Amino acid sequence: MQLSAIGRRRLLESPRWRGAAAALAGALPMLSFPQPSLWWFAYVALVPWMLLARSAPTGRRAAYDGWLGGLGFMLAVHHWLLPSLHVFTFVIAALLGALWAPWGWLVRRFLAGAPSPGKVVAALFVLPSGWLMAELVRSWEGLGGPWGMLGSSQWEVEPALRLASVGGVWLLSFLIVTVNVAVAVLIAIRSARVPAVAGLVATAVATSAAWVWSPRPDVDGQVRIAVVQPGPINGVGGAEKRFAREEALTRQLAGQDVDLVVWGESSVGFDLADRPDLANRIAALSREVGTDIIVNVDARRSDRPGIYKSSVVVGPEGPTGDRYDKMRLVPFGEYVPFRSVLGWATSVGKAAGEDRRRGTEQVVMTVGDGLRVGPMVCFESAFPDMSRHLARDGAEVLLAQSSTSTFQRSWAPEQHASLAALRAAETGRPMVHSTLTGASAVYGPSGERVGDWLGTSASAWEVYDIPLADGVTPYARYGEWPVYAALLILAALGATEGIRSLRIRRAAPEPHAPPARTAHGSPAHPGH
Repeated sequence: MQLSAIGRRRLLESPRWRGAAAALAGALPMLSFPQPSLWWFAYVALVPWMLLARSAPTGRRAAYDGWLGGLGFMLAVHHWLLPSLHVFTFVIAALLGALWAPWGWLVRRFLAGAPSPGKVVAALFVLPSGWLMAELVRSWEGLGGPWGMLGSSQWEVEPALRLASVGGVWLLSFLIVTVNVAVAVLIAIRSARVPAVAGLVATAVATSAAWVWSPRPDVDGQVRIAVVQPGPINGVGGAEKRFAREEALTRQLAGQDVDLVVWGESSVGFDLADRPDLANRIAALSREVGTDIIVNVDARRSDRPGIYKSSVVVGPEGPTGDRYDKMRLVPFGEYVPFRSVLGWATSVGKAAGEDRRRGTEQVVMTVGDGLRVGPMVCFESAFPDMSRHLARDGAEVLLAQSSTSTFQRSWAPEQHASLAALRAAETGRPMVHSTLTGASAVYGPSGERVGDWLGTSASAWEVYDIPLADGVTPYARYGEWPVYAALLILAALGATEGIRSLRIRRAAPEPHAPPARTAHGSPAHPGH
């Protein structure tokens, strides 16, 4: 047993093996997300990573452990990009992984050795705050957006969804990291088990309080929305074949008494102003089904330069004029950042050959018999602020039109569909996630699943009876308050550390000055 412990210690002293261990530990939380969806694992998944960082011999080594763990985490949650971006996946993961370097340093700063109970209590606030800062920075669209936020792993846990209505996915991430810190302390620091247990109890109390006292959405009606999913279509003429398949499926909805029909992202590959024949065919479907149809046009516009992805409403008389142009584009997938420098990525992977153009504002559309819907396109459903703004602007139903057909045989479709549950719970508004090739899903105003998913092998339509709700959730009202709280905690830490450093510097004794010497000797010994 002693030799085994010595062997493990020697392995961790090797920079190569320690780096590999950090990357592997950072990748572990991926098992909490769909498809594995081991949601409970999120509450202990960070423990190996933290135990490694706290054992680092120096703060610099702990920062390396944080960076390499972040690389492993980002590579794991984006592994499905490898067929498309190839080497760029590793480059992006390495760059974004650096966001966790300060977090690794903080882990060692507060948990190394035998920290005092007060230091452990501080760690229960500081380490989750540091994690939230990494999530905040990488949530910027240009860095890939908030895909794989730790809190989103709890999309099917009812108490967690209640917490999301209070503080969004940010609050969930904060509390998950808090639990991980407490578990790490219980395992490794016996002298500080009391504050660790207190942290776990406080987390349980906060969850229970949110469950009891946070306002619940007031259900005040119901709407019937049909999702049309054509399924995978390959070969020459894919856009025409897909349109024909969507047309045939939509025609089967006649007599279903639906209030709205939703097609997926890029469901129409031609600008409807240039193709009035297609616009007329969709209008005929609208008359046949008896309601409006929201399609998604991925094409070069006739009224302005460039290619747009746009949610467009078509009614019995044709396009109604309601239109939303996608605002947040997928890096490399829909545009190449700094194309003049990184344009060669198009020859290595499946990066966009031409940049899509951006919309300028979010839109709430009125469809059917007065139903107000807020559309988003593709990975915009990963951004909590977009759905929050739509809900505050009066949207009764949130819509996400998506296409994950490029990543059909990966974990991406299920993970993408799960994000809608968080957005529904955060805003108190039901959300429809409609795709070309699955998985399509619908969630009620508390984030609960409505009906069955349409999986990645389905070419079908499904009608969902969706409850409507009014009222404003605390998250919709107050926004990302957990992020502001984390910033205050880190600011307080910085101020405390600054004051402490200043006091140490003032308390240090003045260095003793040696007696002055001259060319003619010293005052005590002239001539020497």
